[in-house]
Amino acid sequence: MIEVQNLVKKFGSATVLDGISFGVQEGEIFGFLGPNGAGKTTTIRIILGLLRATEGAALVWGKDLGEDDEIRNRVGVLLEYDGLYERMTARQNLEYFARLYNVKDYTAKVQKLLDFTGLAERKDDPVGKFSRGMRRKLGLARAIIHEPDVLFLDEPSAGLDPEAQKIVRDLIVQLSQEKITIFLNSHDLDEIERICSSIAILQKGRIRIHDSMENLKSKMETHIVHIVMTNEEMAQKALSLLHSLDYMHDCSRRRREITATIGSSKTPSVLLSALMEQGLEVEEIKKTSRSLEDLYLEITRSEQSNE
Repeated sequence: MIEVQNLVKKFGSATVLDGISFGVQEGEIFGFLGPNGAGKTTTIRIILGLLRATEGAALVWGKDLGEDDEIRNRVGVLLEYDGLYERMTARQNLEYFARLYNVKDYTAKVQKLLDFTGLAERKDDPVGKFSRGMRRKLGLARAIIHEPDVLFLDEPSAGLDPEAQKIVRDLIVQLSQEKITIFLNSHDLDEIERICSSIAILQKGRIRIHDSMENLKSKMETHIVHIVMTNEEMAQKALSLLHSLDYMHDCSRRRREITATIGSSKTPSVLLSALMEQGLEVEEIKKTSRSLEDLYLEITRSEQSNE
């Protein structure tokens, strides 16, 4: 559905995108990640036809959105600026955009969206009086008023409190269940890990990872073990033992605490037995899986260390 091919974007002598390629399948929630300045928003603007690429192509259903009105009308967009009119009410905003998109019998559609976003009770209030969370929900309703097949969301939950973030996240999942393809640009790694079916990580204008969440989660099944010994002397002896075990890796100590990676075929109880056999006193031992945040930080820090 969305195909980005060897995309390059330069602003003067600065290269913002350096030959990136990736695809988004129909019906996916696709997470687009990267630090500030990585080129995420530039990529979205090129796909939407708001910026011209220096080289390469960005196509939706094989078409350039900057040149095809019919395809562009099948796309919904919520960028950082929500595009709402503050002096108009929530209802008036949605009705205005419905008319722009030639939505037929839009009165019922507007009411349905106000109910969907939880804004029905505030439908006749000026948008200028809305909180940021309410504006983002209304902006989302505006983006889907014409029932698009694909939706681009640029930081939809940025700056929202946890409750508003959850509401927006739940709305996105509901939209996906209605077979809308969603391109989600976000810094919220927890949000991405919870709801996305695939992701790409952009760093310094290049794609570092592009894979399904299912594949990434299987790759992150290597487990991290945290061990707390009764004193620092015990911790040092335990660290020496861990270095000798072939199923333990990346072992490090900070005072009484040891962090290490344990092989997927082993359990903390096996490690605990090995420590106790050596007379080492363990206060606590627990295992955690790597998260998307761990993977993301590994990639970005690795790139920084290679500069």
